[in-house]
Amino acid sequence: MNSKKLWKFFFICPVIIYVSLLIALPLIYILLISFFQSDYYGGMISTFTIQNYIDVFDQVYISVFLKSIFIAGITTFICILISYPFVLAISHKKPRTQKILMTLVMVPFLTNSLIRMYGWLVLLRKSGVINQALMGLGVIQEPLSLMYNMIGIIIGMVYTLLPFMILPLYSSVSTVDPYLLEASSDLGASKMKTFFKIIVPQTLPGLFNGSLMVFTPALGYFFIVDILGGGKMMILGNLIKNQFLIARNWPFGAAISIVLVLITSLVIIAYRKLGGKMEDLGGA
Repeated sequence: MNSKKLWKFFFICPVIIYVSLLIALPLIYILLISFFQSDYYGGMISTFTIQNYIDVFDQVYISVFLKSIFIAGITTFICILISYPFVLAISHKKPRTQKILMTLVMVPFLTNSLIRMYGWLVLLRKSGVINQALMGLGVIQEPLSLMYNMIGIIIGMVYTLLPFMILPLYSSVSTVDPYLLEASSDLGASKMKTFFKIIVPQTLPGLFNGSLMVFTPALGYFFIVDILGGGKMMILGNLIKNQFLIARNWPFGAAISIVLVLITSLVIIAYRKLGGKMEDLGGA
């Protein structure tokens, strides 16, 4: 091995160790115990069984899967609706202003997301800032129920994951040729037609990337459901957490985790296949 290859291996080695110890080995361990049996005392019996995977497809758990996908889909859709106007608006600003605005997008990451969720309790509760402001303006006559329900969960998901949609879209929008937009305007196209005919096709790779980065974690952000949902609803993340920490049924919790990994993998595979086509379309 020559010195150049040795240096490459030296720099790659920490990544290999990190992936092996903190990702690959834990995942293999979860896969193995998903085929074990659970005893009545929270322990595991190392007897091979596929019953855990059969139980995953019970109607009760299927409804949790569907609800999780629904919440993740709604969250992704709302993030797209918010991100596109924001990104398009700042793309016309001066470079210095763009950097300032994008920095402000990243500021929430400096604070723990759990702490930020508790901050939303102050805003969303019936005696909170939002309800008091709306009642003071005469918009509503009585406080709205904005937490401990689906609305609170969606608000928390969108708030937490919105930057993951903005950043890829911003990167894609910044590559759109301004002469195309100018030509569209000169030919008499409306702003809406320009958006759907030019901007959307050119930014589809960023849209797919952002959707993947929002949809995937939205399936398992159990702490948002616990705090803003009041524990009244359950998604995959809550189901897995409860099996490990409350029911003490580690094999079944591991089986659900593996199924979640498979769902995530299918989403990524679909993204890679469709994303490649979208990149070709965007570059056409």
